[in-house]
Amino acid sequence: MTICAFRYQAQDFIARPSGALFWPSQDALIVADLHLGKSARMARRGGALLPPFETRATLERLNAELTASGAARLICLGDSFDDDMAIAELGDARTLIEDMCRRHEALWITGNHDPAPGDLPGRIVPEAQIAGLTLRHIAALGPDISGHYHPKLRIAGQRLPAFLIGADHLILPAFGAYTGGLDHDAPALVGLVPVGRAIVTGRAARMVPLPLLAAPKGGRAQWARRRAGPPVSN
Repeated sequence: MTICAFRYQAQDFIARPSGALFWPSQDALIVADLHLGKSARMARRGGALLPPFETRATLERLNAELTASGAARLICLGDSFDDDMAIAELGDARTLIEDMCRRHEALWITGNHDPAPGDLPGRIVPEAQIAGLTLRHIAALGPDISGHYHPKLRIAGQRLPAFLIGADHLILPAFGAYTGGLDHDAPALVGLVPVGRAIVTGRAARMVPLPLLAAPKGGRAQWARRRAGPPVSN
């Protein structure tokens, strides 16, 4: 696995290819936008019928990331559930959440999809202050760490989930299985991170500058590899 270490606001972080963020000094794994129960919510509201397996798949991926990172704490940056009713419809998946929260200190930050997420193991807050940073769902007055926008970046012929890192905002990609995304150069995201860095995820976590530079002769894929530099192995 290839990870990408970086500094933001004098803190060291590790971006993982899954889209999870490890914060070593806090022994915390941070994820955003799990959107658990999205298939059930869409079926309930007459939307497209999706295979109802995303909740368990997302939780199993999350559990694997907690194990691999060795984190003692889990921080979820809002929209952990696709709506407040999704918690009551977890069924057997609730056992997975309860097991994770027995083994890890859990902090649930509320989002616009789950503003009142009911009874969950762990602590539920609208935002949290840790080491001079505000952890919230939607970026506001920085410096902060947030989610909400599901940022993606087009590079080397692919559209990949990405971390965006600016002077005052660190925005995480969506971790959930059924999540779309907003291009990094959409006005809402350019307004927050006009200049900085992005870390694309997928098979590896690799850093590129923002804004993206024009690709020279030789192709964007070659340029992206050169600009990203070597990943950090884990």
